[in-house]
Amino acid sequence: MGKYQAYLDYKDSGVEWLGDIPISWIALPIKMVSKIFNGATPKSGVAPFWDGDIPWVTPADLGKSVSPYISKGSRSITAAGYNSCGVSLVPKNSIILASRAPIGTLGIASNDLCTNQGCKSLVVKDRFVPEFLYYVLLSSTEQLNLLGRGSTFLELSADDLGSYKIPSPSECEQQKIASFLDHETAKIDTLIDKQQQLIQLLKEKRQAVISHAVTKGLNPNAPMRDSGVEWLGEVPEHWVVKRLKHISPKVGVGLVINPSTYTKDEGVYFIFGGDVKEYYFDLSKTRRISPEDSDNLLPSRLNYRDLVSIRVGYPGITAVVTEELEGSNCASVIVIRRGEYNSDWLCAAMNVWVGRQQVELASYGAAQKQFNVADAIEFIFPVPPESEQDEIANFIDGSLQRFNTLSNKAEKQIELLKERRTALISAAVTGKIDVRHHVSRPSGNDTSEVSA
Repeated sequence: MGKYQAYLDYKDSGVEWLGDIPISWIALPIKMVSKIFNGATPKSGVAPFWDGDIPWVTPADLGKSVSPYISKGSRSITAAGYNSCGVSLVPKNSIILASRAPIGTLGIASNDLCTNQGCKSLVVKDRFVPEFLYYVLLSSTEQLNLLGRGSTFLELSADDLGSYKIPSPSECEQQKIASFLDHETAKIDTLIDKQQQLIQLLKEKRQAVISHAVTKGLNPNAPMRDSGVEWLGEVPEHWVVKRLKHISPKVGVGLVINPSTYTKDEGVYFIFGGDVKEYYFDLSKTRRISPEDSDNLLPSRLNYRDLVSIRVGYPGITAVVTEELEGSNCASVIVIRRGEYNSDWLCAAMNVWVGRQQVELASYGAAQKQFNVADAIEFIFPVPPESEQDEIANFIDGSLQRFNTLSNKAEKQIELLKERRTALISAAVTGKIDVRHHVSRPSGNDTSEVSA
């Protein structure tokens, strides 16, 4: 932890995960510092039990919370619902812990609330600081999961949680550690947020650069003309506007009738919509189909340089079939066959607003958006000469590499900052660093304290 000092004297805590602790600290089971309450759920089909004034929190609500504090869940219960199931209303500053897999998501109640049976509520006793216990549990996720039991799903019992030993400094020291961590983690979170904003800006910039290339070309001095399509506006004078059915020799759909019956443990790749990403395929979890079945299912068999577009879920996201995928097959996706055009150019046109807005207009379905071949063949694109398509494709490839490099760098920085945050919390709550006399400086533009 670099600039932070250690305590002068340590002793063995007798607890494996804690190791040595400052000589003035003790290790106590959680049941000595808090009362533990189980949650419960009123019957779901009884309308008078639901949508009342009593906040009711579930593990899913804890997982969605971006703040350490939680005031309510996505649902609430009535007094009748509360009385029907023996749930406990716990006070403000109670620690709410998800006790079913994944165990360890948590929050601090910012008002009185109750929970379902997937949570345990820890009502902290006098002379113990709730925020300190929150940080201790935040650094205990791995250990708490090891205590989980069950064959269907892991669950942490109240007895096992109550017996779990945690560090216990003086109340004053707990408060100083919690205040230190509030300040330092807020600074780290700010840096993470800035990196996430950068990634979003890079994504938007990438889309803008590629959109301009496929709609206006690379020559800023090229004479322009009205495309004749209101939403498309002007295009280079020598370009033509075509429908997809006049660009590709055939637009079809992958296997849609019982594709699961063809799934095998080995064979060639069997592409589904979830395997298709913008400009590439994620083959890490791709299913397989036998080469014989793939060859017999010619309408959905994939050829090198075909385009595959997601039809259901995230419609319109498109990638170009690589040599590795030659002869593979696909299910429930749109297949745009290769033709007298540059596949990378058309892939880009599908992935930016030119194609994406047409997909959006053609999509239907409340639960999952999807679009059909009949709509896809009518999509309109501004088409440059083939030589210019090649130039635009090369430009897009370089742009993607540049933006991906910058985004990956930001993602790596986020990962390092998260690791730093986790390490700092663990070091502070276990006494590996002494923050009793630490003076928190204003964040400003100084990031040296939290640089990874």
